Amino acid sequence: MKTITVSARAGTLVSLLKQACDENLILKTEDGREFLLAEIDDFDREIELTRQNEELMRLLDERGREKATVSLQEARACFGLERETGT
Repeated sequence: MKTITVSARAGTLVSLLKQACDENLILKTEDGREFLLAEIDDFDREIELTRQNEELMRLLDERGREKATVSLQEARACFGLERETGT
């Protein structure tokens, strides 16, 4: 994705950007091609940057493929949290 700074002198485009602050716009060319003009909030940008982090994506893929699970009883035993029964 490429970022382009829009000059305040680009009147029509600036007007469209102001409209896109209120609602997403579909821009349609004379030959029928359509483009989406939408405001990107900080969260959307953060997601985009996170997805570009190849090392993190590899880690998440590896973690997602893990099949092993640990029962609650095994976890308690591992951390010395055995429950005493009060019967």
